[in-house]
Amino acid sequence: MRLLKNGLMLIGLLSVLSTLVFAVQQTMEPEEQPLAETPIQDPEKNVSPAYRISAIDIPEDLNFSGEPVPQEDPEIMERVDREFLVNTYWQSNALLLMKRAHKYFPVIEPILAKNGVPDDFKYLAVAESGLENVVSPAGATGFWQIMKATGREYGLEINDNVDERYHLEKATEVACRYLKRYKEKYGSWTMAAAVYNTGTGSIDRYMGIQKVENYYDLLLGAETGRYVFRILAIKEILSHPDKYGFIIEKGDLYSDVPTFSVEVDTPVADFADFARQYEINYKILKRHNPWLREPHLNNASGKMYQIAIPHKGYYKTGP
Repeated sequence: MRLLKNGLMLIGLLSVLSTLVFAVQQTMEPEEQPLAETPIQDPEKNVSPAYRISAIDIPEDLNFSGEPVPQEDPEIMERVDREFLVNTYWQSNALLLMKRAHKYFPVIEPILAKNGVPDDFKYLAVAESGLENVVSPAGATGFWQIMKATGREYGLEINDNVDERYHLEKATEVACRYLKRYKEKYGSWTMAAAVYNTGTGSIDRYMGIQKVENYYDLLLGAETGRYVFRILAIKEILSHPDKYGFIIEKGDLYSDVPTFSVEVDTPVADFADFARQYEINYKILKRHNPWLREPHLNNASGKMYQIAIPHKGYYKTGP
C-alpha cells in the first residue's frame, strides 16, 4: 500500500515539473528559445523572387494550317488553355524541343513545301515524337511515328537490316503523302492531323455515331481529343519563345553537322571498319544513319544506298 502511495506521489511531482517547464518556455523571448525549435531558413534554397507562375494570355487568332480555332466556344478554350499551361510550364521539355527544332526543321520544312503540305505540320512531328527516333508501344517508329505496314505500303524498306522509318527525309515524304490523302478524304488539314494520330477507323466511327464532321465538334478519346490543341500550343511557344518566358540564344540551339553521301551497292560486312575509312567511328556513323539497324548491310539485291558521312573536323574520335 505504501509503495502505491509513493508511486502516485512521484507521478504527481513529475506532472507539476512538466507544467512549470512548459510555462517557462512560453514566456521566453524568441532569441531565448532552444536552438532545436528555431525554424531553419535558408534563402539560397527558396524559389527566386523573380520567378512567378501565372495564367497565360491565349492569342486571339489561333489557327492550324490557316483553319481557325473556334475560340468563342468556352469548352474549346478550356482545352486550349490546358495545353498552353502544360507545354509552357514543362520548361525543360520546351527548351529541348526548341533546340532540336533548330536542327531538324530545316530538313522537314522544304519537304513539306515541295509536297504542298502546310508548314504547320512540322509541329505535328514534334507532337508525335519530340523530334526523336522513338518507338511507341504499338510499334510506330521514328519522328513521324509510322507503322510498319504503312511504311511498306508507301515504299519504305523495313526489315531487321534496314528500317527507313528512321530515315528523316524518306519518312517525311511518306508522312506528306499520308496527310494529303487524309485532307482529300476529310476536307480539312485539322481533320487530317487528327486522323494521322488515331487512324481512319476510329474517326469514321466517331463521326458516324455523333453525326458531325468537324474536329472541334467531335467528342474523341483523350489522346486524339488533346492532339490538335497540343500542336497549337507547341506551334505558338516555339514560334514566340520570349513571349512565354524562354530565354534562349542562338548558341544554345542544336545544329546539324554537314555531311556528304557515299553510294553503296554491295554488302558491307562490318560498319565499324567501314566508318574507320572515313575517320569516324561506328557511333557517329549510326548517328547520321539511324536507318541502318545492324552492324552490317546484307544488300543481296545490289540496291544503291546513300550513306551520310560527316565532313571532317566536327567530331573528335580516339585512335
